[in-house]
Amino acid sequence: MMQVTIYTDGAARGNPNGPGGYGAVLEFVDAKGVLHTKEISAGYQKTTNNRMELMAVIRALECLNRPCVVELYSDSKYLVDAFNQRWIDSWQRKGWKKSDNQPVKNIDLWKKLLACKQPHKVTFHWVKGHVTAIRRMSAAMNWQQRQRMARGC
Repeated sequence: MMQVTIYTDGAARGNPNGPGGYGAVLEFVDAKGVLHTKEISAGYQKTTNNRMELMAVIRALECLNRPCVVELYSDSKYLVDAFNQRWIDSWQRKGWKKSDNQPVKNIDLWKKLLACKQPHKVTFHWVKGHVTAIRRMSAAMNWQQRQRMARGC
């Protein structure tokens, strides 16, 4: 299986329902030892931080065209803990309800993420914000997209 490293981030200003976006950097080294990088990003007029964190991972995994071993780095504790603390298993068993019996938010994206993750072996890593991995990821968002998001359009 091909080994891929993915760095993701998402944010929204005026959370909830402010402008926001996500970005991801995918990296793999081919059999000749050559590093290949793919950068993806998108912005939305009205969104939330958590939706953008989830979208970054979904879109990155959708870029993979065969089953891969993935090391995924995110600064979203919510996202990483959902898998590493197995919250997502509990939510599914409880009909997408949290421990307080309230519905899980963004069920549509959690289900999409599970489907995208299914063919791969994904290990989630939490990184504290503003570290090298996240800075590298943020380079994926081109200047024009950042400017549009800053203007809220």
